[in-house]
Amino acid sequence: MTSIPLPSVDRKIYLTGLAIGIIGAVLFSAKAIVAKLIYRYDVDAVTLIMFRMLFAFPLFLAVALWKAKTAAPLANADRIRIVILGLVGYYLSSFLDFLGLQYISAGLERLILFLTPSFVLLLSFFFYQRRVTLLEWGALGLSYLGTVLVFLHDVRLGGPDIGLGSALVLGAAISYSFYLLLSGELVSRVGALRLVAYAMCISCIACVVQFLLLRPISMIAQPTGVYGLSLINALFCTVLPVFLTMIAVARIGAASSAQAGMVGPVSTLFLGALILNEPITSIQLAGTGLVLTGIYLISKKKV
Repeated sequence: MTSIPLPSVDRKIYLTGLAIGIIGAVLFSAKAIVAKLIYRYDVDAVTLIMFRMLFAFPLFLAVALWKAKTAAPLANADRIRIVILGLVGYYLSSFLDFLGLQYISAGLERLILFLTPSFVLLLSFFFYQRRVTLLEWGALGLSYLGTVLVFLHDVRLGGPDIGLGSALVLGAAISYSFYLLLSGELVSRVGALRLVAYAMCISCIACVVQFLLLRPISMIAQPTGVYGLSLINALFCTVLPVFLTMIAVARIGAASSAQAGMVGPVSTLFLGALILNEPITSIQLAGTGLVLTGIYLISKKKV
């Protein structure tokens, strides 16, 4: 009886990192569903993101204080980079994303966010001379083809503000691409948990300050449903996926993490059907299959 060869340690680490990245992407992508539910209460993007970050802040702060006591002091240059990451990667990206969701459907938002892996690969190629393999391009192409099939009907339903909303979400995708690229460089020196805790604390403070500057303090008073959905948005669509994504970046790199994240927006197809009663068609299922095939090809990449 022949024994089945076990995967190497490096392969196990890579596949584990890929799985962590996929779980984080699924949770992170669910924010579009939660945002659409919150917008039913006539809450704007500034208020929505403030509650999201306000509820998430205590957990990020606790991790930041813990890591500050147990880790070596940071170099000044790394501190500056972390502030930039917090402002560009989470504050700006999240704000543009939620702002765009006011004007376009969740389906079109997900389609545009699928450009993120392309931006990461191109930025890696131009700034770090990283070689992009044929396997990566092939996996990316399959996933994009699946995305077009899944969300084509959403694109056709665009309203008069589709241009503005699409531009805002495109800006979110570009901002997050820069975050993934820069975090991949820093995470080996600073550590995954420490980096994400510090960067998210910066982002949380920026979101609260933005609210205080742009909205009257009376807007803190909202229906109970807004608080409950914002808590879900903070814990399950922000804190948990943020840490999972950063751990994935530390294990498999920024580019592979971005590509693995492509399964996340597709998962919202089923969440939308379950929560928002959106129909699922055979074309959508076929597109989902293509995206999952792309993820499988990434998992076969040689380490």
